[in-house]
Amino acid sequence: MIALIDYGAGNLYSVANALRAAGARDLTITADPDVVRAADRIVLPGVGAFAACMGGLAAIPGMVEALSDRALRGGVPFLGVCVGMQLLATTGEEFGHHAGLGWIEGTVRRLPPAPGIAVPHMGWNDVVPAQPHPMIVPGEAYFLHSYGFDGDAVLATTDHGGPVTAAIGRDNLLGVQFHPEKSQRYGIALLERFLEWRP
Repeated sequence: MIALIDYGAGNLYSVANALRAAGARDLTITADPDVVRAADRIVLPGVGAFAACMGGLAAIPGMVEALSDRALRGGVPFLGVCVGMQLLATTGEEFGHHAGLGWIEGTVRRLPPAPGIAVPHMGWNDVVPAQPHPMIVPGEAYFLHSYGFDGDAVLATTDHGGPVTAAIGRDNLLGVQFHPEKSQRYGIALLERFLEWRP
């Protein structure tokens, strides 16, 4: 069973539709920690501000603990999407300093301004693998974000006035800054690989 976490993060149903298009058959949209503890795979979506998303997740009694139990200690495949990826970081700097889940060392910072470079970073851009990983292949994906991950375990980058983290991960954890659900064939292919991933 795939648990898609419902914590008021915005892009829930578009991610659910993309997962089904990729072949997900046993998908449960849930805010129930007990369901998360029984999941074989976990997807954490997210759009909006880091603090609001982390607050929404923490506001569900037992959810952060259930995610930690199943993903960190249970080792099931985990995918964070956009802000869902950013929440894996130690801290986020959007509207102050806020603690993240702390699963991957790093800080989520505002994208630096550069001449002729718009923030937010919005639209199609290359995904360039930084190291070999079965889940990450070169291609183009759709990005929409003003903050980026700066830290460890970078699996891929993109270019927006300089290198910007496009994917992070270690062991059974994967996070992507881009939106697979908006990335057409590239995004569906990523989700297909996630459904088959045996880290």
